[in-house]
Amino acid sequence: MAADEIRGEGHGTAPVPLSVLDLVTVGAGHTATDALRTSVELSRLAERRGYHRYWVAEHHSMPGVASSSPAVILAHLAAHTDRIRLGSGGVMLPNHAPLVIAEQFGTLEAMAPGRIDLGLGRAPGTDGATAAALRRTDHLNEGADDFPQQLAELTRFLDDDFPDGHPYRRIHAVPGPVQATSPGGVQSPHRPPLWLLGSSGFSARLAGMLGLPFAFAHHFSAQNTIPALDLYRESFRPSAVLDAPYALIGVAALATDDEREARRQVLAAALNMVRLRTGRPGLVPTPEEAEAYEFSPMERDFITSWNANVIHGTPDEVRSGLDDLHKRTGADELMITSNAHSGDVRVRSYELIADAYGLPTA
Repeated sequence: MAADEIRGEGHGTAPVPLSVLDLVTVGAGHTATDALRTSVELSRLAERRGYHRYWVAEHHSMPGVASSSPAVILAHLAAHTDRIRLGSGGVMLPNHAPLVIAEQFGTLEAMAPGRIDLGLGRAPGTDGATAAALRRTDHLNEGADDFPQQLAELTRFLDDDFPDGHPYRRIHAVPGPVQATSPGGVQSPHRPPLWLLGSSGFSARLAGMLGLPFAFAHHFSAQNTIPALDLYRESFRPSAVLDAPYALIGVAALATDDEREARRQVLAAALNMVRLRTGRPGLVPTPEEAEAYEFSPMERDFITSWNANVIHGTPDEVRSGLDDLHKRTGADELMITSNAHSGDVRVRSYELIADAYGLPTA
C-alpha cells in the first residue's frame, strides 16, 4: 500500500494537512435530515478548500449525534464528492463482525476507488446497555480484550489471505481480492488503509507494533495526547504500510466572525456534553438555552475543563491555537471537529479556518 494513501499534504500556511471529523450533530429544532444535508455541504466545502480527509464517527443511542451508520453516510458522501478521502473515525470493531466491516468497506472502495480509509476503535461508542444490544451479549469486556484478534481477522478478510486449513479459508469478503482470481477477474489496486484510533495507550502501542497509522482523540482525552503519541512513536516498527510513524489528532475547534459568538456556541456544545455525561443525552441545545441554564458548581467545573481543550474564537485565534497544538504534539495531521448547534455555524467555521490558512478556494 502506497504511503501517499495515508500521508497528506499541507496547503497554504497550514503546518500539516488539515482534515475534518464529522459527528453529524443534530441541534434542537433540527432533524437528522438537516444534519446529513449539512454533512454533504461540509464534505463539498472540505474538498473544495483542500482539507485532506473527511471522517465520520460511530455513535449510538445519542439523539444529538446522527452517525450510527458510518458506512451508509460515507456512501452518501462519496456520491457527492470526487477527490477528498472519506473514512471512519471510527468504526467500533467490537460492535461488528469483521467480515461485515470488510464487506462494507470493500463496497465503499468499489464506489470511490483510492479514497476510502478504515479507522477502527475498540470502545463501544455508546453506553454499556446499548453496547450489549449491539453485540447481543452482556460480556462487554470480551470485545475490547479480543481487539487484536478481531483486527487480525478483519485484515485477513480485506487481504483474502487466510492460510490453508483455517476455517475461514473458503470465505471471501466481496467486493474484494477474490474477484481477481475468478476467470476474467481484475485486481483493484486499492485496499482501504487501516488506522487505529485511541484515547489511551492501548491502541497507540498496537498501532506502533503493527506499523499502522494512528489517530488520537485529543478532543476528549487531551491529558493523554502526548503520552500516547510518545508511546506510538517508541513502539513503531516499519511495515509494508509505513516506514515511519504517522499520527493525526482529533481537535475540537470552532471559528466564528466574532469572539463572543464563539464563546456562546461552545457553551451550548459543552452543555450538551454535561447532559451526555450525566445520563441525559439530547439534541444540541441553542446558545440561548445554554446562556439561560443554571449550571451547578460541579457542572461549571466540568464546563471550564472541557472548554479549555476547545480551540475557539476568531479565525486568527483558532489558527494560533492549532499552530501551538501542532508544535506541542508534533502531530502529522490535525483533524478538526467543529461542534455547534447550527449546521450553518459549523460550515462557516471550516470556511474561516481555511481562510485563515490560505487554503485553496476552488
